[in-house]
Amino acid sequence: MSVLDDLAVKAGDDDVVCGVPARFVAAPASTEEAAALIAAARDLTVVIRGGGTKLQYGPPPRDLDLIIDTRRLAGVVEHAAGDLITVARAGTPMADLHALPGQQLALDAPPTATAGGAVSANASGPRRLRYGTARDLLIGVTVVRPDGRIARAGGKVVKNVAGYDLGKLYTGAQGTLGLITECVFRLHPVPLDTAFVRATAPPTAVAKILAAQLAPSAVEIDAGPGAPPEIAVLVEGTEQGVRDRAATLARLLDGEVTDLPPSWWDTPPWPPGGLGLKLTGVLSAVPALVEAVTAAGGTVRGAAATGVLHAGFPAGAPAGIPEIVDGLRAAATRAGGHAVVLTAPGEVSDGLDMWGPVPGLELMRRVKDQFDPDHRFAPGRFVGGI
Repeated sequence: MSVLDDLAVKAGDDDVVCGVPARFVAAPASTEEAAALIAAARDLTVVIRGGGTKLQYGPPPRDLDLIIDTRRLAGVVEHAAGDLITVARAGTPMADLHALPGQQLALDAPPTATAGGAVSANASGPRRLRYGTARDLLIGVTVVRPDGRIARAGGKVVKNVAGYDLGKLYTGAQGTLGLITECVFRLHPVPLDTAFVRATAPPTAVAKILAAQLAPSAVEIDAGPGAPPEIAVLVEGTEQGVRDRAATLARLLDGEVTDLPPSWWDTPPWPPGGLGLKLTGVLSAVPALVEAVTAAGGTVRGAAATGVLHAGFPAGAPAGIPEIVDGLRAAATRAGGHAVVLTAPGEVSDGLDMWGPVPGLELMRRVKDQFDPDHRFAPGRFVGGI
């Protein structure tokens, strides 16, 4: 009897990815067990599932035999406080990595999201302005390739340049190149104090905030049709430093200082069953992107100071969803960025090009062919149907 027979169970009603039901689910408990499972499942199509917070984003898989669930691949293996690093298994909830003693993985993600899932999606949130994305915080990785072989890259020090940077290749690959089983992350000290400055202000105020050189950790915007935009700024540091910088920002924006973020902070602007997009552009084009979304009847939120925004529309959008996507994709292109559809109502998602044109597609195809020549892992879920 193979490890596939030992681990795989019949999928249940909830084992569905974007409307496509799986046949089996397996939950390996170690890298070695995962490697044996993947080698034994060489004839099966596979989707990897962590906390499931982003599992329904993107196109559906062309086929789905097996979900590999990482819930048993969990736990903090090491927390080296002196080196500011932690080693965590892929299924470790982000809540555990947000609560390390005196230190934090400064990566905004839902508490139930997993370390491996955050890396696979290249997750980030409001604090990407100061700390970067998962790609910036990952310094080492262990993966199981689609042929069942185990590969490791990086190490346990922040400045590590030895060997090929496999971690960056797997970061943001959406599970198309194999299974991440262990991650090494760079940590940051927990700030002694934090404050939020909130103000009703146009998107152009973001340039004023950055020009003031007050080192904000996040600058977020929330704007919808028929309502004035709100900007919220997160300041972190020592008690005196936070108090002084927050007061200066409040005067600059004619806003108020609070201890808590607004209710919309780090919250997607689309309702269940609605249309959600990720928009990017150069900083100078952020006001135009905000205007494009609100003019189309949507709500826009996100990291205005890094040019990464999210747009949301209800399921019954006033204009047709394909027309909205085309319009915002054109606006993002003019802004020097891209528009990606994260989620869409089921009745229209099949006809949408959710990724849109992406530079380097042929190189991505060659990488996929090299790592997963049979295209078994997350088939059809990535750019260009990869």
